[in-house]
Amino acid sequence: MEERKALYIAGEWTAPRGDGVIEVENPATEERIGAVPAGTAEDVDLAVRAARAAFPAWSATSFATRADGLRRLHDALASREDVIARTVTSEVGTPLTASLRSQARLPRTVVGGYAEMIAAGIAEERIGNSLVLREPVGVVAAITPWNFPLHQITCKLAPALAAGCTVVIKPSEVAPLAAYLLMDAVHEAGFPPGVVNMVPGYGPVAGEALAAHPEVDMVSFTGSVRAGSRVARLAGAAIKKVALELGGKSANVVLDDADLETAVKVGVAHAFLNTGQACVAWSRLLVHADRYEQAVELAKRIAEGYRPGDPLDPATKLGPLVSAVQLDRVRGYIETGLAEGARLVTGGPARPAGFDRGHYIAPTVLADVDPDATVAQEEIFGPVLSVIPFRDDDEALRIANNSRYGLSGAVWSADPDRALNFARRVRTGTITVNGGAYNPLAPFGGYKQSGIGREMGRYGLEEFCEIKSVQL
Repeated sequence: MEERKALYIAGEWTAPRGDGVIEVENPATEERIGAVPAGTAEDVDLAVRAARAAFPAWSATSFATRADGLRRLHDALASREDVIARTVTSEVGTPLTASLRSQARLPRTVVGGYAEMIAAGIAEERIGNSLVLREPVGVVAAITPWNFPLHQITCKLAPALAAGCTVVIKPSEVAPLAAYLLMDAVHEAGFPPGVVNMVPGYGPVAGEALAAHPEVDMVSFTGSVRAGSRVARLAGAAIKKVALELGGKSANVVLDDADLETAVKVGVAHAFLNTGQACVAWSRLLVHADRYEQAVELAKRIAEGYRPGDPLDPATKLGPLVSAVQLDRVRGYIETGLAEGARLVTGGPARPAGFDRGHYIAPTVLADVDPDATVAQEEIFGPVLSVIPFRDDDEALRIANNSRYGLSGAVWSADPDRALNFARRVRTGTITVNGGAYNPLAPFGGYKQSGIGREMGRYGLEEFCEIKSVQL
């Protein structure tokens, strides 16, 4: 049982001003596994004021000093790798093997990458008689989700610290325990008091107080479109800088000359990443009509290999959904899809056999999905794949772009130039050609309602900078 009773403010574990408690549940067992304080607006105010007080000194430090701090944080996270992975598996349900890779190792890779990026400083730019400077934006509010609870913090925290900003973190109330492990690592790394602060709490209380606080200069938010819109309105009222990483409904497009088995196998894996609870999930599979039924059968066979199981078992590939609320939401989408004419290939809304507890659902493939259907348009955030046929490349492109989102996606073809040509025309912030590897140094973010701004790499660093032009 992980009972945390303090907030992290001004370099110290600090008693909360209120007596509210957030209980944390294991989604595989439905048992209480811990609790953290529910921060109040007063707690947020103290944290923001600590960050504001620390900003002048931290922003004046050298890039070498900031890089050293990030290296120490990287090492402190590395020493906690196993406990981080097990904690995220216990509070989110991510299978342990995936937790080690994406929930524990990726965040420290991000932190280490920013340490190396700034070690030699950031070059100033000359344009004619002007000197262009990049300066830290100020106090940053980082409001983060539950599905990748540590990674989504570090891909805001690391570049903000590298830029010279101070930070107040509000982790998700659904999965806050990993954030406490991060604060343990931050404390061990020895950042000056007030440079990094954390107040867990509920969005309508702590989150809104943070977004609206007059001493916050920038809000970086990851979550739903609805919540992101609310954060943007609160921050916009004070003309704060805002970065939003929101939802996705990404298309995996398999052109007629592609290696069908590889494209479907990789596509199903990507659709079911973190039990489908990933904004980048390729939740729409688009296949040429001539190969459509073959693709549907492949998707069925591959999906049925993702049997739900205990996420702490290294053999498990599909864990539970994070909560009962999420389970009801995903079941509702499957039922809506069937009511709107989709064909159930495998899975469905019923509880999988053998599970009398836990928020489990079977991996589900829906075929003959209309491009305008609810399950093809709305982000389900569960292991549900919609398979859609097309007749030619132009129709495939229209279907891929027929979305209010534009976050991720993929295209497959035996002709790399044809695939790249197609990729250039898809309105999305990230797209994979023929299974290209994920690159944590490349920019990540979305078009349309998938968000504003970019994370990761140099572009992620620049989000936390103001640009100053000095005429000489």
